Amino acid sequence: MNQRRSIRHVVISGRVQRVGFRAWVERTALVTGVEGWVRNRSDGSVEAVFAGSPEQIETMLHACRQGPRNAAVEAVEELASAPDDLAGVRTGERFSVLPTI
Repeated sequence: MNQRRSIRHVVISGRVQRVGFRAWVERTALVTGVEGWVRNRSDGSVEAVFAGSPEQIETMLHACRQGPRNAAVEAVEELASAPDDLAGVRTGERFSVLPTI
């Protein structure tokens, strides 16, 4: 069994705000066992950090390419990631929905 931990920092663009995308990402992450955070960005995109096994991360990325029912995902862009990207997770939470930046 592979116990490696991966971190991915992504920006999801398209029709991804006002469609419940952040809440959907949070639910999907918790079911998948992924740690991290999600937030809206002022440019209309959604930004997220996912931490977990490579398999869990791939499951999240695949899910984000589809999005919830009313979303229309155009792109999932991966940014450089580092362990301090998880600093946004609120104390006591596994996955946090953060304020818009």
